Amino acid sequence: MSADIFISYNRQDQAIARHFAEAFVDAGLSVWWDVTLSSGDAYDEVTEQALKGAAAVVVLWSPRSVVSRWVRAEATVADRNGTMVPVTVDACERPIMFELTQTAELAHWQGDRQDSAWLGLLADIRRRIAQRAPLLETATGAAPVAPTTAEPSKPRVVILPFVNMSGDAEQEYFSDGVTEDIITDLGHVAALSVVSRSAAFSYKGKTVSAASIAQALKVSHILEGSVRKAGDRVRITAQLLDAASDEQIWAERFDRTLDDIFAIQDEISVAVATALKLHLAPAEKRAITNRPTANAEAYELFLMARQFERSGSERMKPLIVRICQRVVELDPAFAPAWALMAIAETEMAQRMVAGASAAHAREAAERGLAIDDSIAETNTAMAEAIGRGGLMDFAAGQPFLDKALALDPENYDANLMAGYYSIQQAQWTDAIRFFEKACALDPDAVRPAGMVTQAYTAIGDRPKALAAAKRALARCERALALEPDHSNALGFFITALGELGEADRAKLWANRIDLFDPDNARLRYNVACGMAGLGEAETACNLLDRVVDRVSGGWLEWIEKDNSLDPIREYPRFIGLMEQVKARKMQLAAEAQSA
Repeated sequence: MSADIFISYNRQDQAIARHFAEAFVDAGLSVWWDVTLSSGDAYDEVTEQALKGAAAVVVLWSPRSVVSRWVRAEATVADRNGTMVPVTVDACERPIMFELTQTAELAHWQGDRQDSAWLGLLADIRRRIAQRAPLLETATGAAPVAPTTAEPSKPRVVILPFVNMSGDAEQEYFSDGVTEDIITDLGHVAALSVVSRSAAFSYKGKTVSAASIAQALKVSHILEGSVRKAGDRVRITAQLLDAASDEQIWAERFDRTLDDIFAIQDEISVAVATALKLHLAPAEKRAITNRPTANAEAYELFLMARQFERSGSERMKPLIVRICQRVVELDPAFAPAWALMAIAETEMAQRMVAGASAAHAREAAERGLAIDDSIAETNTAMAEAIGRGGLMDFAAGQPFLDKALALDPENYDANLMAGYYSIQQAQWTDAIRFFEKACALDPDAVRPAGMVTQAYTAIGDRPKALAAAKRALARCERALALEPDHSNALGFFITALGELGEADRAKLWANRIDLFDPDNARLRYNVACGMAGLGEAETACNLLDRVVDRVSGGWLEWIEKDNSLDPIREYPRFIGLMEQVKARKMQLAAEAQSA
């Protein structure tokens, strides 16, 4: 019997091909690629049969494969048969005859099964297989045998982003916030498996059939809906679909005031559980109906601030702090708002933004934790305030971080911070795991994409370091297109260019950072690390010279350990800078002791 997928690739890309083959098999698909050939097989004959019999021919384009006559020939046959599924796995110019063919871009892909680009590719392949099945049945006189899969032990549901019907794009934060909170609510039901926010939101704004979503996410049910908000009135519609049949199981429309938003979310979550015939334990009912605030205005403002935080924009941080300050004025017991304020101000303080205070951020984190220490957000905020504070006392912050991850393994901020904690302790494998998880949870996030490159370099995995650098570069370019002075993106943009060998371009941008954000110590430091990687020791020292006399004692310890600076540690001027680091650490310790 023919395989679902034939993988066409160049032998130099065998590790990449294996990556895809294993992922396809994990998704329940059968795969043929030439490593499956048995001893004695006639290579040409067997390959040709497999190529013609496959429902989808996945062509992995790279600088190696585009010059391979075998890959070009296989792609030509697949294109003629209507089975070609091209995928770019490394930056290259495709053969001219395929330049206009829609091609999946997965050069960044590290194997995350929830990555939106991977899910799109998988959905496309499943559609092709479904379309091919009747043709195979007609040709052979028998229906193809579907791969056997175990019945799911419990229903699996995806909550698609509720559509904003308000006629105002600025209200998007509200519909997204409602969706996220329903995902969180249903996640408390032990008898139900809920698809992660990142996977669900990869379908935002797209028209995809229920069958395709079911195949891609392996879900049994789909919850979708819309939100219309006007003044203090809100209309929410929701329907639960059987993913296999696209039949409606439950639907409801809610016309209420904004003050009833919490009751609506509760009713939707309970209705879904009831429609799926799930018994809710008392603790699950309490978790669903437990809200961090009863103040509708505070809730709406918090959703706005949370959406700004999701954007990753640095210029939004002061706005987030101001909004959260208003939120806690309206409801001083709103713990997630205290946590969000703490995270935003901690980040600002580390960049040395005027008016931002690490001490004030720590106070906000402590307030949130005192109100509710049973949620990941407050524990993450505390871990971040400690880990990015003056002492950068990672040992003191670790228990809060561990608790946050235990409470919510899908929390983006917790995974990002865990990556930094792991790097500080030179636990590179853990750092990679946490940063990759953060990358998957937020497909646009710059920081984890940039930092994981450093971790791959530390373990000597050059291919993955280069792939990670390409992904970071793409994310940084998107961020800088929206916000040219986004210093995080600018710093990692420069280091990614250096990692990818674009030294001249990296140095050009390094010379411009004072035009964009002259007082940002973190930007100067990140660019110094990038210059160190290029062997530009003098440039790196020039950048560090204006950092070591300004930053905290904890940051000075980070400089002493940071493997990104290892290439210039024997450079005489850098040795002198490290003497300055030691002297300043002693000075800060003496000041702390006398205080």
